[in-house]
Amino acid sequence: MDQGNTAFLLFAAALVLLMTPGLAFFYGGLVKAKSVISMMMMSFGAIGLIGVLWVLYGYAIAFASADGVGAPFGIDTAALGLNSLLEVPEDAAFPPIAFAAFQATFAIITVALVSGAIADRAKFGAWMIFAGIWATVVYFPVASWVFNFGLAEDGSFSYGGWITYGMQEAFGVGAIDFAGGTAVHINAGAAALALAIVLGKRVGFAKGAHVPHNPPFVLLGAGLLWFGWFGFNAGSELAADGTAALAFINTIAAPAAALLAWLIVEKIKDGKATSVGAASGAVAGLVAITPACASLHPIWAILLGVIAGAVCALAIDLKFKFGFDDSLDVVGIHLVGGLIGTLYLGFFANGTGLFTGGDGTQLLVQAIAAIAVLVYSFVLALVIGFAIEKTIGFRVKNEDEVAGIDSIVHGEEGYVLTEVK
Repeated sequence: MDQGNTAFLLFAAALVLLMTPGLAFFYGGLVKAKSVISMMMMSFGAIGLIGVLWVLYGYAIAFASADGVGAPFGIDTAALGLNSLLEVPEDAAFPPIAFAAFQATFAIITVALVSGAIADRAKFGAWMIFAGIWATVVYFPVASWVFNFGLAEDGSFSYGGWITYGMQEAFGVGAIDFAGGTAVHINAGAAALALAIVLGKRVGFAKGAHVPHNPPFVLLGAGLLWFGWFGFNAGSELAADGTAALAFINTIAAPAAALLAWLIVEKIKDGKATSVGAASGAVAGLVAITPACASLHPIWAILLGVIAGAVCALAIDLKFKFGFDDSLDVVGIHLVGGLIGTLYLGFFANGTGLFTGGDGTQLLVQAIAAIAVLVYSFVLALVIGFAIEKTIGFRVKNEDEVAGIDSIVHGEEGYVLTEVK
C-alpha cells in the first residue's frame, strides 16, 4: 500500500468536507439576517444525514459491483455498511475505505448545494426529507454513472459507469468529468431549479429586493470553498502525481480568471464591482473547471474561467426574466457553470477536443452526459418536491417568512445584539 497516496487521499477528503461549512458561510451571508441560521443549518443537516446514508447504503449504490454499473439502483449488498471495504488488499494503492470516505464528502456537498435555491422560505424538516430521498434516487445513482470505476482486488479500477466507460465503448471516447461537473454541479443545479419552481417566489421577490446581509461571510465562505476545492479537483486523481498537479494549477487559474471576468461584467452592467461579485465569480470558475481540471492546458483553463465568469454574471438575472426564485443563484452559477465546463471539454480537451485534435465526438458525448443528468435530476426533484409540498408542506407560511424563519423554525437568532435578562 502506498502510504503517500493514502495520506493524500485522506487529506483531500478532509478538504472537501470543509467545503460544506464553507458553503454554509457563503450561503449564510447571502440571505437575510433573520434567515442565516436556517440557511446554514441546511448545510449542516446535509452533513449529518448524507454522512449516515452514505455509510449505510449510499456507497453500495454509487459503487455497485460490475453487475450493477449504470443501473438506476444497482446495489452491492456486500458493501452495505461498508462491510466489504474493511480489509485492505496487499497490492492496493490505498485502503478502499479511504476512497469511500473521499466520495462521501462529494455526496454531502452536492446535496447541500441544492439548498441555496430555497433560502428564506423552506421548512427544515421538509428539506431533510427531500435531501434523503433525492440523494437516494438521484445522487447515488448518478455518481455511479460518472464515478463508478470499480476497485479490483489489486486496488486497480476495472470498470466504470455508463457516462464514462459505457460511452467510450459506444463512441470510442467517454465523457470527461474528472471531479463532478455533471454528477455534482449540473445535478445540484437542475434539482435547485425544480425546487425553486415547487416553493415559488419569496415575499416581495423582485430585482434588488433581497440583498446579502453579510458580505464578509460570503467572502469567507468563498475562500473556504476555494481552499477545499483543491481536494475536490486534485484529490480526484487519487494519487499525488502530475495529473493532480495539473488539476491543482487549473483550480487556481480558472477561478481567478472568472473572478476578474465577473467583476468586469458587473462594472459594465451595474456600475460597481462588488465583493459578492468577486466571490460569486470565483465560485463560477471553480464550478466550470471541476470536470475539466485534468484535461486542459492552463491557458485554456484561463479562457474557460473568463467565459464562465462572464456568462454566469449574466445568467443570474435569468430568474427575473423567467420568474423562478432561485434565491442564491444555484442555477445561474452551478447549473450554467457546470454546463459550460462540461461542454467546453468538447472543444478544448487535450487530444480529443474539436480544436485540439478531435473530431467532434467528445462534444457529442459531453452533451449527452450533461443533458441526461440535467433531465434525470430535474424531473425527479420536481416529483419529490411536489410530493412533499402536497403532503406535509415544504414552505413556511408567508407571515413566518416575513417575521424571520430562524426564530420560527429553529428558535434561535443569528445575531443577539442585546443581552436577554
